[in-house]
Amino acid sequence: MGLKKKIRLVCGTRASREDFFKTSALGRSIALYAHSPGVQLQLFPTNTAALSIIYNQAIETALKDPAILVFIHDDIHLTDYYWQEKIRQSLERFDIVGLAGNRRRTDKQPSWAFILNDQEAPEWDKPENLSGIVGHGTGFPCTSLSVYGPPNQECKLLDGMMLIVDSQTLARHNLRFDPKFAFHFYDMDFCRQAEIRGLRMGTWPICTVHESKGAYGSESWMRAYAEYLKKYSV
Repeated sequence: MGLKKKIRLVCGTRASREDFFKTSALGRSIALYAHSPGVQLQLFPTNTAALSIIYNQAIETALKDPAILVFIHDDIHLTDYYWQEKIRQSLERFDIVGLAGNRRRTDKQPSWAFILNDQEAPEWDKPENLSGIVGHGTGFPCTSLSVYGPPNQECKLLDGMMLIVDSQTLARHNLRFDPKFAFHFYDMDFCRQAEIRGLRMGTWPICTVHESKGAYGSESWMRAYAEYLKKYSV
């Protein structure tokens, strides 16, 4: 039996490398697995570059050194002891995997979880269209749970807090992140590109706690939304 492909966590953080392991949710989580032979970390410390740009750098690196890439935010606690096994299992069913997503995509959709109503105001999509469970807080046990819907569902859109994909899948389909989307809508655009290429996306039950609830509606978010609508017309 051949060696399993390594899991490479790709993360951009504003912290220094030393502070990342001391203070960030992800850094403290993966410190427990420092000696795991199947796990690598491609860290971009003191980072101010767009996530799409550093993620593309990781994809280019993987052309010569293939791996299962996990694009992940630094404010995520990996609280599932079996996250490595679950990551591998998830790719047996889907080409791209996230923690939360939407089973459909609608016109002018402002977020994976939100749609526009008849008055073009954002509102949560119906529960039957959402998938995944994410904890929120500063550690375990978490402060609250977002139970969007049953995981292990095929989706059209995924939340970018954690995206899992085999680097060789990206290479075969020439799939990259669009650098015009720096910190918002890079995940929505990535999923749109994946859909165009016929890739299967879905959610998987991996226990995590996310420290941030996002920046929905901020000025930078509004600019990215306008660029997203411009690119796809709807």
